[in-house]
Amino acid sequence: MADTLTALTGPTEGVLTLPHHLDWSGNAEYDLGRPARLASMYKVVLIEAGTVDDLNTWLNADLLRRLWPTLWLPPQLRQSWERAFPELGRTGTYTG
Repeated sequence: MADTLTALTGPTEGVLTLPHHLDWSGNAEYDLGRPARLASMYKVVLIEAGTVDDLNTWLNADLLRRLWPTLWLPPQLRQSWERAFPELGRTGTYTG
């Protein structure tokens, strides 16, 4: 779990490759300009992050707020984040 949303200062554009400890699928390259790949990357990082540094490095607070309503996440993970950051539960839909 992140300490604060403002600490999430990850990339907002470009093509990136997640490290193997986060994504070992063989398809770890993500084009952040493609909404489906961006959402997929955020899902992977939220589920697989083992440290706060992983979250801070790969997630961006503004993008997380925009994507949040459309991300498929395990219910317990979603609830934990929304308890810690109630504003996520009140965000609007992602418009790409």
